[in-house]
Amino acid sequence: MPRFFLSGGSSIAGGTAFILGEDAAHAKVLRLRVGDTMIVCDGGKDHHCTVTKITPNEVEAEIFEVVPCQGEPSVHTVILAGLPKGSDKTDYILQKCTEAGASEIYFFASSRCVARIQGDADKKIARWQRIAEEAAKQSGRGVIPTVGFLPDLAEAFNKANATALPLFMYETGERETLREAVESAGNIASAAILTGPEGGFEPFEAELARIMKLHICSMGPRIFRCETAPVAALSALMYATGNM
Repeated sequence: MPRFFLSGGSSIAGGTAFILGEDAAHAKVLRLRVGDTMIVCDGGKDHHCTVTKITPNEVEAEIFEVVPCQGEPSVHTVILAGLPKGSDKTDYILQKCTEAGASEIYFFASSRCVARIQGDADKKIARWQRIAEEAAKQSGRGVIPTVGFLPDLAEAFNKANATALPLFMYETGERETLREAVESAGNIASAAILTGPEGGFEPFEAELARIMKLHICSMGPRIFRCETAPVAALSALMYATGNM
């Protein structure tokens, strides 16, 4: 069943969903007709609707049922990834972390980051947000993850520490496993996963994470690429918390 989010001016009023802009054009591509059913997602709730009117710029649909979205995990997870080099890697992280259940995704600058945001940062973030929205539609999510950029590691630490379980993924030294960290935390409502760019983190950055009371975690004996590390860690967290 086609899924639409309340974005780009779309709204719900008086038991009717109004789909506008690009989504209305997409409905035409999908060949939706009056009488067809669709889902409109709003804040983790799925509004099941019957299409009642279609114009080139708008789709109207009558809501006949509202249910919690089954695609939303019980743990609000924040992904904090060192900004990688190349849009193919950022796109991969956005797509796959959205599919796996991330609620927020931020890229940040750190010591070993080769990449830098050039030009209009707002334009780039808007593009990232569109990628997350498309991935959310494809994967049956009820919420589009919030996407953004943090200028330094300190802000990433602050974001992580705002959750119940901040995890700093690091490849050397004294660490706990992700499973140990999750089991010791018990029943959690939120978590953060912090992974590095190409080349990982500097030792002093890992020490800062330890001082900031983040859990220094291992991902096992294998070394992950910067674009696969957040996806693998998020998948493991979803499994450990009963969301996969």
